[in-house]
Amino acid sequence: MEKRTNFSSKLGIVLASAGSAVGLGNVWRFPTEVGEGGGAAFILVYILCVVLLGLPLMVAEFIIGRHTHKNTADAYRQLAPRSGWIAQGYIGVFTSWFILCYYSVVAGWTLKYLVEALSGGLGSISDSAAYFKAFSGATWEPLAYMAIVMLMCHLVIIRGVQAGIERSSKLMMPLLLMIIAVLLVFSFSMPGSREGLTFLLKPDLSKLTSSVILSAMGQAFFSLSIAMGCLCTYASYFTDDARLVKTAGSVALIDTVVAVMAGFIMFPAVFSVEAVTPDAGPGLVFITLPHVFRIAFGSVPLVGWFFAVMFYLLLLLAALTSMVSIHEPPTAFLIEHFRLSRPVATTIVTAVCLAVGTLCCLSFGALADCRPLFGLTFFDFFDFVSAKIFLPLGGMIISLFVGWRLDRKIIVGQLTNAGTIRIPAWAVSAFVFLLRWFIPLAMGGIFVKELGII
Repeated sequence: MEKRTNFSSKLGIVLASAGSAVGLGNVWRFPTEVGEGGGAAFILVYILCVVLLGLPLMVAEFIIGRHTHKNTADAYRQLAPRSGWIAQGYIGVFTSWFILCYYSVVAGWTLKYLVEALSGGLGSISDSAAYFKAFSGATWEPLAYMAIVMLMCHLVIIRGVQAGIERSSKLMMPLLLMIIAVLLVFSFSMPGSREGLTFLLKPDLSKLTSSVILSAMGQAFFSLSIAMGCLCTYASYFTDDARLVKTAGSVALIDTVVAVMAGFIMFPAVFSVEAVTPDAGPGLVFITLPHVFRIAFGSVPLVGWFFAVMFYLLLLLAALTSMVSIHEPPTAFLIEHFRLSRPVATTIVTAVCLAVGTLCCLSFGALADCRPLFGLTFFDFFDFVSAKIFLPLGGMIISLFVGWRLDRKIIVGQLTNAGTIRIPAWAVSAFVFLLRWFIPLAMGGIFVKELGII
């Protein structure tokens, strides 16, 4: 088994943790939910949910990970031996594995569209909806792209914490932020940018219903990679002088800025050619935006080509940083629990994800009619179980565990770095109160909403 190492710098800690949070959901889910939820009103509710829900849960995972310096499963085993709380550690490991199996499929789509953008092929697509359906429903091509992005992720993880995860984060995250800045300039210069910004920022309080508030809670929760095992695992590599609250705040800030800026990039571009609300999810980035890029190619070819290339490179980077973070929890578990070497553990996780990911990938084509699991395709099943069951359930358990079960001395010791940082007693009490009462109730609301009960 490899010798356990830590991140080498505070910058590496922040960038790696931010890379875990920043993903595809920031680019296609958040902007659409902002538009559907009342624009600026939704953003304000979202920020409030990040502060009251996301940050405390992130800090809670950081406390568990750094105090034990173990993988997610063994961390709970150490803190609550011979108890039912240990199940949460395994839920975290399996959640990240479940997500990676289908997330890699979508990441493969982003690589395909980046290749098409580089070659100028997006400019010749007359029917972007038919093109996406034909590609995603094919057999070998989407499998090949999925395998390539999995290999890229594999090559990062196999190099370890410092040489792999930390070094790649220091490269990809600044590049991702730089691309966002460049795309913002291009998007704001487009003729329909005013309408797009109005769509995003003009408050529409009539849309701010209880359902929208729950959606803002869910977005804050999912966007920050809570309960996936990633944050707990990464925190186990934190140095003892890392400030947990400050790190969580930096991660939440970067994640929120990326999400909001993604909206500022996409909607002005969309409104510059068609004043309609784009579809959510894959339809936004694989159907609506290619249509926008095609029109841009026709009017100003070089600008259209550059915008398309930069956008899908941004999307691929966001996908890869998240894939690296969700690959590490099961890898760390195999290394430490079964005493395997990192190359062996990494290869096992990659191979299993490729095998199951193949079933998810073919769910749009050859296996579209194969629905052996509750009437769902393989892709939909893995998405449903992880997003609608494991994540909200895991969030509730983490909150209750740290709020009620974990020794308060451990909480204070981790928050203050063994007394070297001054934190008011009322702040610690407020943190514990949120974990004990507010967050479990909020997560319960998200849980029943995701299951369609309300």
